[in-house]
Amino acid sequence: MSPTPPGRLIASTSAAAAVLLGVGLGAVPAALADAVAPVISEVYGGGGNSGAHLRHDFVELGNPTGEAADLDGWSVQYLPASPGPATRVQVTALTGEIPAGGHHLVRQAAGAGGSTELPAPDTAGSTNMSATAGTVLLVSGTDPVACRTAAACAEDGAVVDVVGYGNAVVHAGSPVTGLSNTASASRDAAFTDTGDNAADLTAGDPTPTNAAGETVGDGGGPEEPVEPGDLRVHDVQGTTRTSPYAGRQVTGLPGVVTAVNAFGSARGFWFQDTEGDGDPRTSEALFVFTGSTTPPVAAGDEVLVAGRVGEYRSASGQQTVTQLDQARWTVLSTGNDLPGAVLLDADALPEAYAPDHGGDVSGLELEPDEYALDFWAAHEHMTVRVEDAPVVAATDGYHALWVTTKPDQNPTVNGGTAYGSYDGPNSGRVKVESLLDRAEHPFPTANVGDTLAGVTEGPVGHSQFGGYLIRATTLGEHVPGDLERTAVRDTERYEVSIATYNVENLGGRDDQARFDALATGIVDHLDTPDIIGLEEIQDDSGPEDDGTVDAGLTLDRLVEAVAAQGGPAYEWRQISPEDKQDGGQPGGNIRNAFLFDPERVRFVDRAGGDATTAVEVVEGERGAELSVSPGRISPTDEAWESSRKPLVGHFRALNRDIYVVTNHFNSKGGDQPLHGVHQPPNRTSEVQRHAQAALVGAFADELLAADPEAALVVMGDLNDFQFSRTLEILTGDGRLHNPMTDLPEGERYNYVFDGNSQALDHILVNRALAGRVDYEVARLNSEFHDQVSDHDPQVLWLDTRRSTPPGRG
Repeated sequence: MSPTPPGRLIASTSAAAAVLLGVGLGAVPAALADAVAPVISEVYGGGGNSGAHLRHDFVELGNPTGEAADLDGWSVQYLPASPGPATRVQVTALTGEIPAGGHHLVRQAAGAGGSTELPAPDTAGSTNMSATAGTVLLVSGTDPVACRTAAACAEDGAVVDVVGYGNAVVHAGSPVTGLSNTASASRDAAFTDTGDNAADLTAGDPTPTNAAGETVGDGGGPEEPVEPGDLRVHDVQGTTRTSPYAGRQVTGLPGVVTAVNAFGSARGFWFQDTEGDGDPRTSEALFVFTGSTTPPVAAGDEVLVAGRVGEYRSASGQQTVTQLDQARWTVLSTGNDLPGAVLLDADALPEAYAPDHGGDVSGLELEPDEYALDFWAAHEHMTVRVEDAPVVAATDGYHALWVTTKPDQNPTVNGGTAYGSYDGPNSGRVKVESLLDRAEHPFPTANVGDTLAGVTEGPVGHSQFGGYLIRATTLGEHVPGDLERTAVRDTERYEVSIATYNVENLGGRDDQARFDALATGIVDHLDTPDIIGLEEIQDDSGPEDDGTVDAGLTLDRLVEAVAAQGGPAYEWRQISPEDKQDGGQPGGNIRNAFLFDPERVRFVDRAGGDATTAVEVVEGERGAELSVSPGRISPTDEAWESSRKPLVGHFRALNRDIYVVTNHFNSKGGDQPLHGVHQPPNRTSEVQRHAQAALVGAFADELLAADPEAALVVMGDLNDFQFSRTLEILTGDGRLHNPMTDLPEGERYNYVFDGNSQALDHILVNRALAGRVDYEVARLNSEFHDQVSDHDPQVLWLDTRRSTPPGRG
């Protein structure tokens, strides 16, 4: 896999924490693999004081990740506003977990006043907290912290999160103010954490919530409404992406329940106003969040709803979702007709994707007739439907797939949707998940080119990985499109075949089935290339972080699997990285490697290549040579920090010297998503790729200056598109040619992400070779639900019959 394709978000860590779970590419989406850490979501120290309603102080923790967070062995700790060296730290040990997207309530000491009990706590402590000034720390351990300043606590690796309030000395950014006997400090529903307490937390009414989703008064919150209030759903939704009533209690919102989410930790129900205001900018529906409790309602129930308006954000940079929590409702009648679904035909969504605003679009008035993202925001939680929807991204491991409402929008050769420019992210794409019980209604295992025939219908939701989707209550019939894996052509006797293949975190302890499947692809679909550049080869122990860096076992197992499938007895070359210095899955030590067929190709070994020695071009008996082979390009340059270093090899085949550079450039992790709140999205990760491309380009220049007719191949997972600045840097000034650009537009891809078929891997050649090569992409993985890698390999054929450079051969 290549770390994070366009728009794939890897959420930033908590400022104090930097708790990363790794780049679990492929089987585990990066957005969860690098999930943010739990945070302190609310702090209240006025419990039991004069004027307080609540009897207890409390600390509430929030989990912004998509998986439950284990708290065993962690603690909540409290420091007074101005701690000294001898100040005692009050420690409350934690047990249990925080549900995905949920809360964990830590009850602290009670005062003499107050009349209202907290909901059942998940952890009980006895810390007395100041109502107006102090510091709460979330710590991945139970030993009292030794830090007494903001800087020292920020450097303490055990401190996961810090909230300082009032005039507290220890805080993140600036302390939050405004706390009192009746006011707490809390984050928004998305648990936003920028590292600045003053910016992230707001003083207001205390809203303690436990892991079950219960709040004050044993589930408390507002009273059950008995008559319509002054507001309707469209008033709450407003004409921008955020509600004008965010953070406030509303009551008596009328509507009809359209769907219920009875699974997972983000349960609740959707309801929709059947009247509406006729304004295309305002959604007529809302989602009521009930935590891990299934609400006792059914589709067709007429309800009046009260609750707190929240803006939930699944991860930093994503659009917010307006919803209600701490809700109460009254069922007025049952069995009512549901509001009609909005048909998403080819003309429903605008061609333009998002406004070119140059920043956060949250406050912009929606223009649903102009921009697809505005259309989705204006229909948030409303019921929509697609008919006979073409599948443009295969079913993933999380039971979701992508369809398009615009089949004629940049179609690929196999029925996908081609991503051909930053200006055209394909507005017709939409993700589909199911609200149905998978035991009774299995989710289809679909490939690109299949169809969800008939009607697929449900409320507009928002993925935990970002982006709008249809949460289907009715799922169309899966009709296969009979997509078949396609092999590349055979190699002629006068050609040298060279392939690149990202094998997605292949480690020495992987199941034999993975090695066999990869070997089958190499033999049956790639025609056993003479040279293969491999990316994402892990060390012999795979992701186990045990200090192992060698990959001999991994490569030997792959070579043996190829031979067992009837392929050649490949040999391999690689250079082991320094432990944990090349990025990727923690402990995996991914690197680039070469396989080659010794019956067809000779590897020219030059001793001395290691993790930190740079390869150089030197003068040899036959002209340009490499100082080390295999070697690495500028491996100590900061451009390769936490990133895979390029591997260079010198080959001889059919009387030709061929120099091959296999690459795996910096991940797209950290880029703002295509569907995010910042438009156009900022692609921060490309800064490092540009620097990497410049170094590889400099090596190419050095080699071609020594021998302008040298046969140079630069290939691999460049993690960027054929139209990107990264590829412009590599190919600029006539240095290299990208054969992918010679393909028809509908064939320029080898990776599918969020319904966009795109090119992340490339094989480039120097201009002297441009007229002597042929090139194909083998369609093996990216469009299939049963893929062995998330990348399709590519093969280039070099015709050696044409003019042999002087002094060669």
